Amino acid sequence: MPAPERIPTGRLSAVEPAVEPAGQLPGPADPQEAAPAAPEPARGLSDAFLGEGELTVRGRIQEASNAVLYCTVEQDGRSASCVYKPVAGERPLWDFPDGTLAQREVAAYEISRACGWDLIPPTVLRDGPYGTGMVQEWIDPPESSDEVPVLLALVEDEEPGPGWKSVGLAQIGEGRTALLVHADHPRLRRLAVLDAVINNGDRKGGHLLPGADGRFFAIDHGVTFNAEDKLRTLLWGWAGEPLTEEALEVLRGLHAALADGEPLAARLAELITDTEIEALRARVAGLLRSGRHPEPSGEWPAIPWPPV
Repeated sequence: MPAPERIPTGRLSAVEPAVEPAGQLPGPADPQEAAPAAPEPARGLSDAFLGEGELTVRGRIQEASNAVLYCTVEQDGRSASCVYKPVAGERPLWDFPDGTLAQREVAAYEISRACGWDLIPPTVLRDGPYGTGMVQEWIDPPESSDEVPVLLALVEDEEPGPGWKSVGLAQIGEGRTALLVHADHPRLRRLAVLDAVINNGDRKGGHLLPGADGRFFAIDHGVTFNAEDKLRTLLWGWAGEPLTEEALEVLRGLHAALADGEPLAARLAELITDTEIEALRARVAGLLRSGRHPEPSGEWPAIPWPPV
């Protein structure tokens, strides 16, 4: 297979702290005009640290459709970087009339944690300078670009090469097409299962952040948990294939944890609607019955736009 063309050009996702001074939002405080040097990273941030530490806005992340603020959180002499998405900065969506995008981001993290897959950075719902919002650990990029995994690519072959899964043909300009592929990576396959569970309507390439040790993390889960089928993703390479035994075991555990009276079910009831929780249970049960990765329904665009 020829050398793949990376998607997006230059970097897998927004892994650099590209910020501008935060704009005006409803809230009690104004951000600092200039961001100081980023603090030393605090590894393995706990939910309590993110939820209780002092939150300070340093700037606003560029090119985000909703307000996304780059912040530091400090407690007992410890400081770390994080992302803060205030509810006041969300744009209303016609197909998500209930709850908030911030709450759905936290619900997605709760499901990821229950699965034991560590795919989503620690995420909490808390008060901040602009009111209630989602706060999530900032993922620093690897020191070397050689450590950034190539997870998505465009190739000119008709079939994916070893280690790749085909998504479909993509227009690349001037009447040319190329095959869109993603890596046949176990962590990426777990994410495909997680996205099917939470009904992710926006799994783009830019929502995969490379971290240390060759790992990557998934972010931006505001458009999830809809009661209707909204799954849109670039990770269709396993569509129709049998789920791994690991995934089936995780789904069986998740099915039990979602039962009435269980702590996970009670936590989700604080974040999404009863109807959405029932739909979540139905999706998990459906995956267990079929034993296979879902396929596009044909009733909803299968690929998010723009894909990156």
